[in-house]
Amino acid sequence: MFSYCADPDTLDTMRWFACYLTTGVHKSFYLAFFKVLLLLAITAPVALGFGFAGAMAARSHLPPLRWLGKVYIAVVRGVPDIAFFLFFVIALDQAVEYLRHRMLCPDWEQPIRQGADFVVCQAAKMPLGTAPQFVHETYGFFIAVFTFAIVFGAFAANVLYGGMRAVPRAQLETAAAYGMSQRQTFWRILVPQMWVYALPGLSNLWMVLIKATPLLFLLGIEDIVYWARELGGTKTSRFTSYPHGDWRVWYFLFLLVFYLAFTRVSEIALERLMLRLTHGQATSGGEVQRKAAAS
Repeated sequence: MFSYCADPDTLDTMRWFACYLTTGVHKSFYLAFFKVLLLLAITAPVALGFGFAGAMAARSHLPPLRWLGKVYIAVVRGVPDIAFFLFFVIALDQAVEYLRHRMLCPDWEQPIRQGADFVVCQAAKMPLGTAPQFVHETYGFFIAVFTFAIVFGAFAANVLYGGMRAVPRAQLETAAAYGMSQRQTFWRILVPQMWVYALPGLSNLWMVLIKATPLLFLLGIEDIVYWARELGGTKTSRFTSYPHGDWRVWYFLFLLVFYLAFTRVSEIALERLMLRLTHGQATSGGEVQRKAAAS
């Protein structure tokens, strides 16, 4: 905060807003944007990894592995996101604490499940009650990343599975005729061409992931929507040095601009990626590029 912010009542409009927008709570608001971007940066590749593994499992020649992949895709896609977030996070947290409880407190005599309560010894808590605040926030953040990755990994698996099936079978048979093994055919023929067919679906999934970031609030993380609601609400001189009316519409309008700008940048990046992937491919996009280069 600036030095002239000591007495807000003496400030003109511009200085008042300069001081107001640099308060400690606003710094938490700005940090929440970093949390959202970090969530996307980590979740996207992890979810893609889950999706690729799920797609490979769904097309496996081993029945148990194939059933596992298809059940994962069907169950996670069939459960509403909100219900999955509320259930899975609690179940995962309790599973971790249960395993720690069994290892760290073998002499515990009380039942762990006591009615609606889940009671474990203090040493098994995740994170520990004595841990610093940033440890609690980091633990909650990575639980959120894992949950998002599980959910969107199932959708990515369905998209990638469809992309694998869209690759012309004649090309796979030609690779086999040239003496390629199944592993070589998969990695050198199927996977490179699969992305061309899967990218449109993955692009939509990326947009949905961006729009789903406000669900962080359900997982106990103070995200940008939480801070926009808190900071935009009516403030009086009794609670803050910078009283104002109901400004939530302005905060949420700022979030609208942020999300629209971010999705537009994503669209441009994905279009360029599509052009790069279709170059030289036997697709309509590759044919357009060949005709443009020949003319």
